[in-house]
Amino acid sequence: MKTFVIGDIHARPELLDQLICDVPWDIKTDKIILLGDLIDRGPDAKAVVERVMDMIEANPNMIVLRGNHEQMLLDCLDYQDLQWLIPENGGIKTIESYGLDLRELEDISDIRIPEDHEEFLRSLPFFHEDEQAIYVHAGLVPGEHPSETDPDVLLWTRDMDFYKGYEGKLCFFGHTPTQYLPRERRQRRFSIYIHGGCVGIDTSGEEDSPLSCIQVESFTLYQAHPSGVTEVERLKSLKPSFSNELAHL
Repeated sequence: MKTFVIGDIHARPELLDQLICDVPWDIKTDKIILLGDLIDRGPDAKAVVERVMDMIEANPNMIVLRGNHEQMLLDCLDYQDLQWLIPENGGIKTIESYGLDLRELEDISDIRIPEDHEEFLRSLPFFHEDEQAIYVHAGLVPGEHPSETDPDVLLWTRDMDFYKGYEGKLCFFGHTPTQYLPRERRQRRFSIYIHGGCVGIDTSGEEDSPLSCIQVESFTLYQAHPSGVTEVERLKSLKPSFSNELAHL
């Protein structure tokens, strides 16, 4: 069984479908980890959630993490928190993908997401760990295991100490588009970010940006571009290593 990690999809189902077709994996048995932010900003959050739920039903080795955008949706439903509906956060596009028009709703509590979709989003964990790596949406506190960390940090952190100082167990994260991470650890505009023990793979910051997927064992990068082209890049020589003594951090 191989392990694949996919960055923030942000409601672009066509890019996920492109990876499904172009990546040389067994979609029903290989371990596939999604780092969160399935929804918002893109045109069809509903389709992404449906596609991912179907993938989970067919593959017992599928892991989907909670992102800050899933959390904002839940906070809106639970507490009528309006942060999700700020235009730049993209929640309005998600509402529209479910056939709702915010202008026609009398109250925020009138927002309705299909029950099975809501239950799925509520079930998403804040991190995952296996023998190879830690997987988290936003990042870690260096020297602290994610099980000991406030979930808000795992969902929201943007910390230069992590980006430039983390030397623990290999960690894959999303949340911050790589174009905004330190330039010296990126090779090109939409490349992934590698420094110390951390690997940032959120390359979905713009309309023309790709969706990135890494095969962990071979450290092969697959990037599905909106043009329909899927680029393949072998990064084995750049794969971070970590000491067994640090493997628990």
